[in-house]
Amino acid sequence: MSNGPRHPKAFVIEAPEREEQPQRRPRAITGITFAPETDEGDLIVMAPAPLPKPRRFRWGAILMGALFLLVSMWAGLAVTQLVEDFFTRSPVLGWVALGVAGIAALAALVIIAREIWALARLRRIEHIQVDAAHAINTDDTAAAKRAIDQLKSLYAGRADAQLGLRELKQYESDIMDGRDRMKLADRHLIAWRDGEAHRIIAHAARRITLLTTVAPTPALDILFVAAQNLRMMRELATLYGGRPSTLATFRLARMVVSHLAVTGGIALSDNLIQHVLGKGLLGRLSARFGEGAVNGILTARVGLAARDVCRPIPQEASAKETLGSLMKELVSSAPEEKAE
Repeated sequence: MSNGPRHPKAFVIEAPEREEQPQRRPRAITGITFAPETDEGDLIVMAPAPLPKPRRFRWGAILMGALFLLVSMWAGLAVTQLVEDFFTRSPVLGWVALGVAGIAALAALVIIAREIWALARLRRIEHIQVDAAHAINTDDTAAAKRAIDQLKSLYAGRADAQLGLRELKQYESDIMDGRDRMKLADRHLIAWRDGEAHRIIAHAARRITLLTTVAPTPALDILFVAAQNLRMMRELATLYGGRPSTLATFRLARMVVSHLAVTGGIALSDNLIQHVLGKGLLGRLSARFGEGAVNGILTARVGLAARDVCRPIPQEASAKETLGSLMKELVSSAPEEKAE
């Protein structure tokens, strides 16, 4: 055995031989089941907004504005001349006329401010609807927070909403999805108003059915139906947080008509009316009462559309009240009230 240094050598390490496993024959696998997806509720789809009209020079608006300004200047000049004439006759009469003119001007300013406030409140409800629908459809927490903050501001001065606001305040610090927050706000602030809305719509439909039955002329029918429909819209708007004035009521009526046109509500009413007439429910009654019942059914459809427009949080399609239930109540209860 030598004590000298060892020379380097190369070693080849052979890999261990792998045991060949028998290949498995392909076979069909059956009996696979998938867990059902959790149902998060129906999506709420808002009616599409009308396409923006092309901007153009509106001569009609300029004409109406110029005429209004001219009439205002004429009225101011006439009042000024009238007050001067009263001062010429007697200083006492002049001061009295000036005071009356000041009261009239103050009342006009209050009416104008109230109209502007009512239109702004109606537009606020539109913004709440958009944010609420977006929060429910996409589970957006930011949109839900915006909608709930606006709801609190909308109902801050309502005595009938204080209990719901206190209940809703208890969940502010809780971690919750946007969709769940909107459902919670709907339960505490909005949902209980749907029963009162049903009463308003059903009462208006029955009133129109009975009074148009005994109306002497068709002209009175038209006037009465128009007045009752506007009154019903005002009551629904007040119930859900609006403060409808004259201009706001007409704008609300325009929104209801647009909603009916978009959702096909008029065609739906026609189908239901044909269904009722085909079953002979109205054929057993007098022809005049049949006309009144048709007016009542159309009023109920307008009321449902007005409820959808005025409701700050859009309702799911499965939870909405249908025209069929109102129609059955109308046809079943109206003959009894008529008999009394």
